[in-house]
Amino acid sequence: MANMRPTKNEMPEQPALVRNHNFKEVTLGYTPELAIDEAKRCLQCKHRPCVAGCPVNIKIPDFLKLITEGDFEAAYQKIYETNGLPAISGRVCPQESQCEQRCVRGIRGEPVAIGRLERFVADYHNSLPEAPAEKPVPNGHKVAIVGSGPAGLTCASDLAKMGYEVTIFEALHLAGGVLVYGIPEFRLPKSIVQREIDRLEAIGVKIHVNVVVGRSVSIDDLISDGYEAVFVGSGAGLPKFMNIPGENLNGVFSANEFLTRVNLMKSYQNDSATPIVHSKRVAVVGGGNVAMDAARCAKRLGAEEVYIVYRRSEEELPARIEEVHHAKEEEIIFRTLVNPVEILADEKRFVAGMKVQRMALGEPDASGRRRPEPIPGSEYFLPVDTVIMSIGTTPNPLIKMTTDGLDTQKWGGIIINEENGQTSRQEVFAGGDAVTGAATVILAMGAGKTAAEGIHKFITEKAAKA
Repeated sequence: MANMRPTKNEMPEQPALVRNHNFKEVTLGYTPELAIDEAKRCLQCKHRPCVAGCPVNIKIPDFLKLITEGDFEAAYQKIYETNGLPAISGRVCPQESQCEQRCVRGIRGEPVAIGRLERFVADYHNSLPEAPAEKPVPNGHKVAIVGSGPAGLTCASDLAKMGYEVTIFEALHLAGGVLVYGIPEFRLPKSIVQREIDRLEAIGVKIHVNVVVGRSVSIDDLISDGYEAVFVGSGAGLPKFMNIPGENLNGVFSANEFLTRVNLMKSYQNDSATPIVHSKRVAVVGGGNVAMDAARCAKRLGAEEVYIVYRRSEEELPARIEEVHHAKEEEIIFRTLVNPVEILADEKRFVAGMKVQRMALGEPDASGRRRPEPIPGSEYFLPVDTVIMSIGTTPNPLIKMTTDGLDTQKWGGIIINEENGQTSRQEVFAGGDAVTGAATVILAMGAGKTAAEGIHKFITEKAAKA
């Protein structure tokens, strides 16, 4: 019998004014009782619209039914059939715009809390003793993966399960890509990411860190070394700036640099080898998830006032509703319909404040959203000592510059066949932010799955012709 309550079970959380002073995980997860009760809200629709809304096609009604039966491990294994990173995607996937958006229960109430339940079963599985990994039977073929973010990890996982000898090449000193350098500990504990990486290594995936493909080694070098295909999942780590006066001052950061120092280098710890500035008043320019992450980190580092400065209205914030909600609870101040004009300096060329201008929404632009237009004479001073630019990123041009015959967009994204992830170089595949520009973790995972299938077909067909 379905639970017809119209609302989700609330997720237990740390109190807002406690958590904004620490980097422990904000949400605490469902209890078994809450999970079973929530899973019973699923109607087990025959047409399964939620599955169609999932980029990796998790069999959502199936794993929810197993939760209602109390078989949490079987529920995990059902998710794992199509998603190799459930503890990660259960935390950071924008379910509200994907699977939950399609949930029938959302027509007359709130959808089933699919993401929270995915996280629950993943955490349950992770609480059990790790069973010895069974390595797949080798098929005699080698594949290289460039980048160890969600696209690369997913592609590596799927190929390894098929028997491929998979090697990941990661530019940083720690595997995980954006999962470790971009997403804060309070949203995604790094121990969870490391556990997923350990599982990959247990089934035979090799990981080489501190290898910058395009400098240390080229795509062509990898192919010459016997890799029959290369997957490029190098992300989009090149930050954008506004090109306004004062952006080169001390105290102006890209969100990428700021978050990398905090998350990867643990700059919030007193003994960090790469400390970050502890500011009093911070302005974060932008309105996406990355902006929310940067603002919430700045608050946890001790800032008295942290502003989100966004040129459109609050209704148009691209960040997840949950992230905006959490930020407000943590006393982040939102300045919407406001745009920076100039960053002002003190006598030592440190940030002394920011001149901003009020905006009004005009006609829709190419994005379909109403265009923000400046209101003449509306400039005012915002007293800040740090500015963090979070207005987007693009792919690093290094691979494009060092790989002949690789077609890319004018803005740097690698051009692929979306059906299989293949690039203009038949042996090179790509996916994730390196193709689309900055997007979500789950879309990158979906791209990694598509490319793995494409690589498998490419290699098997090539072998059949040999």
